[in-house]
Amino acid sequence: MSMFCYQCQEAAGGKGCSLRGVCGKNDVVAKSQDLLMYTLKGLSMVNLIAKENGIQRDDVDKFIMESLFTTITNVNFDDKVIYERVFEGVSLREELKNELKAKGLEISKLNHDAANFVISLEDAQKKAEEVSILKTENEDIRSLRELITYGVKGMAAYANHAYVLKHVNSDIFKFMQRALAKTLDDTLSADELVSLALETGKYAVDVMALLDKANTSTYGNPEITKVNIGVRNNPAILISGHDLKDLEQLLEQTKGTGVDVYTHGEMLPAHYYPAFKKYDHFVGNYGNAWWLQDKEFELFNGPILMTTNCLVLPKDSYKDRLYTTGVVGFPGVKHIKEDKNGNKDFSEIIEHAKRCKPPVQIEEGEIIGGFAHNQVLQLADKVVEAVKSGAIRKFVVMAGCDGRMKSREYYTEFAKKLPKDTVILTAGCAKYRYNKLQLGDIGGIPRVLDAGQCNDSYSLAVIALKLKEVFELNDINELPIVYNIAWYEQKAVTVLLALLYLGVKNIHLGPTLPAFLSPNVAKVLVENFGIGGITNVDDDIKMMIG
Repeated sequence: MSMFCYQCQEAAGGKGCSLRGVCGKNDVVAKSQDLLMYTLKGLSMVNLIAKENGIQRDDVDKFIMESLFTTITNVNFDDKVIYERVFEGVSLREELKNELKAKGLEISKLNHDAANFVISLEDAQKKAEEVSILKTENEDIRSLRELITYGVKGMAAYANHAYVLKHVNSDIFKFMQRALAKTLDDTLSADELVSLALETGKYAVDVMALLDKANTSTYGNPEITKVNIGVRNNPAILISGHDLKDLEQLLEQTKGTGVDVYTHGEMLPAHYYPAFKKYDHFVGNYGNAWWLQDKEFELFNGPILMTTNCLVLPKDSYKDRLYTTGVVGFPGVKHIKEDKNGNKDFSEIIEHAKRCKPPVQIEEGEIIGGFAHNQVLQLADKVVEAVKSGAIRKFVVMAGCDGRMKSREYYTEFAKKLPKDTVILTAGCAKYRYNKLQLGDIGGIPRVLDAGQCNDSYSLAVIALKLKEVFELNDINELPIVYNIAWYEQKAVTVLLALLYLGVKNIHLGPTLPAFLSPNVAKVLVENFGIGGITNVDDDIKMMIG
C-alpha cells in the first residue's frame, strides 16, 4: 500500500484509495498531506498552550487555517508546496516553544512526537509513512478522529473565506486547534470523541454564520436573479471555485479592458449578490459542476482562474491557460500570489485573455437562483400559506456536492420524479443535476430554490429554523422537510455535523455513505440521528414523501 486516503466520497471501492487517489493525487502528494496534518496537530498543541499563557500569534492561526484548507480534496496537488508548509509549520512550532521558554513557562507536557519532531527534506516521506491515519489501529477511534478532522477541514475553508473579508472569530480558531490536538490524545474514549464531533457541529454552525455575515455585509443579500448561460463574442476569463474576494478584484481589474468574465461551478451564485450586478462585463455562467471542467475549460478558449477547491487534473490542451491562486496549486501551473495587503494582480491573466478567442457557446438560456435565507424569508407569508393550503406538501433539501460517478444520475431522476407539490431547497454544486430542468413553480414559488454555494448551506438551516418558529413547532423534525443530500468532500462533513448539532434527524446521504465511518460509528449515527443511505428513486420518494 503506497498511500491511504478515504476522506472523500470517491474512496476507491468504498474503502479507500491505496495506490493513487481517484481525485488524481499521487502517493507523494497524499503522504505530504498526511505529514502536514500531523504537523498542524502538533503546532495546535503548542499554540493552545501559548494562547493560555498570553501569547497570541495571528500568523499561526492563519497558517493553520490555510494549511487545513490546502489538504481538502481537489485543492492542491503540488507536493513541493505542501512540504514547504510542513517545514514552515515546524518552524512556527519551535518559535512558539522558544517564546514559552523565554517566559519561563513549563512545556514538559508537550511530550508528543507531533509537537517535537524535526526532519530534513530527505526524511520527510519516511516520516509521512509513520504518521498515516492507519497508525490508529482501533477502527472506531480512527473513524471518529477522521470525522472530527474532516469537519475541522471544512470549517477552515469557511473560516478562510470569511477571513479574506476581514471577518474573524478567534473562538473558532481556538476550537479548531483544540479539536486537532485531541485527535492525538490516546486517552479519549469513543464516547468522548462522539461528544467532540457534536461540538464540532456547534462551531460549524458558528463559522457558517460568520461567513454568511461576511458575504452579505460585503456584497449585499442575494436576490432572485436570472443568470445567462450563453456567451458573447468577446475574449473572456472563466473564474471557478468559491472565493468572492478574488472575483471582486478580477472584475475591478477587467473593467474597460474589453474582457468579459464568466463564472463556473460553485461561482455561479456570485451573480445573486447586488454588488456584482454593476459590472456590465460580468456576463453569466459557463458550464456545469466541477467534474466536467476538463471538457468545458477546453471549449472556453480563454484563461481560467481557480480560486479554491474543485480542481481536477488539467489537460495539456488548456494547462497553459490555467491559473491558480490562494491555497490552490498544481505543478507547472502559474500561481497568482497576494501581496501583504491581500491584493492580487491579475494583469497577466487579463493580457492572456486578450490573445484568446471568445468562448465556444455550449448552452443558451437562463437559470434562476438567489433564494438565500433573507430572500426566502421575504416570501415567508407566501410559503406558509402554500404549506397550510396543501399546495406545498414537502420541502426536499437536496444540497451538497456533485461528482463524476454514474450513480449520481439518481439525483436528476429523483428531482424529475418528485411530486409536483414538493419544492427542492438546494445549495452547492449538487444543483447542477437538476437546476436546468423545467420543473415549474407552485403559485409563483419555483420548485428549485437555490440558496447558493455549499458555503451558503447555512441559509438552509436559517430557513428551517424560521419555519419552525412560524409554525410554532417544538422540534425542527416536525417540519415538512426531508433531507436527501449528496456529499463529496470535507465541507459536506462540516455541514452534516452542523445539522446534527441543530437536532436534524433522518438525513439521507448518497450516493454512498462515507468510507471513513466504521460499522460501529455508522451504527451510532443511525441509532441516534437516523442517518441513512439511498436505495432507488421510486422507493426513496415513497419513503421520504409518502
